[in-house]
Amino acid sequence: MLGHPAAGRKAEEVTDSVRVVIAEDSVLLREGLTRLLTDLGHEVVAQVGDGEALVKTVAELADEGALPDVVVADVRMPPTHTDEGVRAAVRLRREHPGIGVLVLSQYVEEQYATELLAGSSTGVGYLLKDRVAEVREFVDAVVRVARGGTALDPEVVAQLLGRSRKQDVLAALTPREREVLGLMAEGRTNSAIAKQLVVSDGAVEKHIGNIFLKLGLSPSDGDHRRVLAVLTYLNS
Repeated sequence: MLGHPAAGRKAEEVTDSVRVVIAEDSVLLREGLTRLLTDLGHEVVAQVGDGEALVKTVAELADEGALPDVVVADVRMPPTHTDEGVRAAVRLRREHPGIGVLVLSQYVEEQYATELLAGSSTGVGYLLKDRVAEVREFVDAVVRVARGGTALDPEVVAQLLGRSRKQDVLAALTPREREVLGLMAEGRTNSAIAKQLVVSDGAVEKHIGNIFLKLGLSPSDGDHRRVLAVLTYLNS
């Protein structure tokens, strides 16, 4: 599941180091994630194996004035291996709004994804564990969430898109604008969206401008308009 850093990018290419707490009950995966992130220049400040320990550890770090930039947590952890991880993630977002939360899941679990995203403003992600094997994408997702962005697995987006099509909030968007918004929800940059859709960067910027306008997001919302647009899409 974990690739060697050389398969993605070299450590010296990482210029945006972040502080991470990892919550995963599988010792093998936990150690693998730690090695992957540290080899690429990031700092894993703590590792835990269950949701309760995650909440306690983050609280202790906050008391020390050392709140991590992002938490990477498995959705299912002891003792019941059902929803302990996502419950802890939701609690952390409530108690420490400044922390980014990226949850990992074996399968797409729409209920958990929706619960995590509900009420979120910045710094949230939901990836399938298979995505960890794609080193570059995974590490980019960790950094993006730590910096207040979104990182959503394409399969999660696809399921939420199917649900969103039944809602009125996005009815004003054209099919192409909805497609662009879906790629934004995955966390893709304008240039990456342009490459995916085989269009110019200018065309993507025009579509995004139209999306902001139709969703009622004014220029006063600044850089957060992109996140607000994605959240409108996901919470619809």
